[in-house]
Amino acid sequence: MASSTDSSATVDEEARRLYERYQSAESDEERHEIALEMGKLDGRRHAEIYAALEDE
Repeated sequence: MASSTDSSATVDEEARRLYERYQSAESDEERHEIALEMGKLDGRRHAEIYAALEDE
């Protein structure tokens, strides 16, 4: 279980960095690119959750 906790902490840190980048973005294009990265990160997070549920 420690590995899933470590993975969650890593994802949370990555999400925090993306959010900070989004807040400091200077253009709509830059914010759009960061939003796409956030979507990919969210997709990875959901995939991990579904994989864990299948293992139960």
